[in-house]
Amino acid sequence: MSEVKPISRATIYAHGSLGMPMAIYGYPLAIWLGPHYSGVIGLDLATVGLILMLARFTDVITDPLIGELSDRWKTPFGRRKHWLIIGTPVMLFGIYKLFIPSPDAGLIYMLVWLTVFFLGSTMIALPHRAWGAELSSDYHQRSRVTAGREFYVLAGLLLAATVPLVVEVLADGGDSVIAVLSKIWNDATGAFTGEIMNAVPVDRGTLTGPVLYWLAIVVIGMLPVAAAVCFLLVKEPPVPATASNVSMKESFSHLMKNGPMVRVLIIVLLVQFGESFRNAVSLFFIADIVGVPTIGAAYFFYFVAGLAAIPFWLFLGRKFGKHKAFMMTLITVACVSATNFLLVEGDYFVFFLLFIVKGFCFGGLQFLPLAMLADVVDVDSARTGGKRAGSYFAILGISEKLAIACGTGFSFFIVGRLGFDPALGVEGSTDLGVLTLRLVYCFGPVLFYGLAMKLIWNYPLTPARHARLRETLARREARLTRQA
Repeated sequence: MSEVKPISRATIYAHGSLGMPMAIYGYPLAIWLGPHYSGVIGLDLATVGLILMLARFTDVITDPLIGELSDRWKTPFGRRKHWLIIGTPVMLFGIYKLFIPSPDAGLIYMLVWLTVFFLGSTMIALPHRAWGAELSSDYHQRSRVTAGREFYVLAGLLLAATVPLVVEVLADGGDSVIAVLSKIWNDATGAFTGEIMNAVPVDRGTLTGPVLYWLAIVVIGMLPVAAAVCFLLVKEPPVPATASNVSMKESFSHLMKNGPMVRVLIIVLLVQFGESFRNAVSLFFIADIVGVPTIGAAYFFYFVAGLAAIPFWLFLGRKFGKHKAFMMTLITVACVSATNFLLVEGDYFVFFLLFIVKGFCFGGLQFLPLAMLADVVDVDSARTGGKRAGSYFAILGISEKLAIACGTGFSFFIVGRLGFDPALGVEGSTDLGVLTLRLVYCFGPVLFYGLAMKLIWNYPLTPARHARLRETLARREARLTRQA
């Protein structure tokens, strides 16, 4: 088999740059949007969860459609590039209306603009992922491409966490951040450095609006620039003349017969559900259970750790295989999640320590499954001769989005219905509601990670098997090219 030409760093990072603005909206969507619409706008928490689920269910239609069009619709720019031009204005308008709502916004308003926003993000993210999978056919180079994108994703998340931190500092002059860091230092060293300033949380109702406003402004400013960089500086690989086209129905039939693909889908579904189940109530747990008065600082350190850890997860994936590295990630995060149940109000040092460990694992949770899926597409190519990365990433996108929507929705519904009040916090909630919040945050992920681990343990598409698969594909393409 001929050696695969290495991808330049310039190509990897130009392609991955789109991940930065696309990541910024994920943090407020998971952490800040629900509390704003429930605690400030005044919608019922359980109802907000239902709206998030309903808006995501539109992806069942849009994702396969965009994926199929992305595989079939060829323009002078290629199959993937033109979606950046189409999707960017749709997403920007949706995020503006969703993140900067009028005070009288109601259920229909939230549902409509969530749907528009999700449609625009699908138009961009799905073809972009498929494009990344096609930049190289090599097992480890695909990890580099995915890791390059996730580097930007984590940088975007770090920026997204910096915005609330700045809003908090401007709200109280930095008193909360200083108080938290002082207490962490004292707890860590056992040294008494003098009287610790009382850490009084800034009223959440005064934070969520400015946080969402400035995050929207950042995305609106960055997305067109990143889309232009990716569009102008990254070439699409040509589609081989030997690639076959099949109908959407037949494509789905082939997909369901692809054992590794089905396994990856179930793994992603379980892991993303567990993550979203916990993330939906993260703000409530951090602020109301542990009493940390600065959410922005917590997530700032979280994403710094995630950014620093990307080379480590790349090394593990190369050393042991992507699926085994992913297993190590889940085990670590499950242990961290369960340990959080022991925390009480004021345990800042232990919480930040656990939170940073969880942040260290974030990169592995994000890019390893995507790198695994890029390899799975080769199984389909070997069996059918097709080049349908767009369709495969569409199905993955549906699985991720439905898992996130259902995890978020069920989390809000359970916690809200059992007595937790997002506006009044612990003192205005029932004992059952507070206990439910703790259980959902700490043990929800553990349950779903455990179900996923069995499927990861004996995952069949190892590096050695993938190398043999690529040899088979290379021989077939060489033979068909000679015959053409």
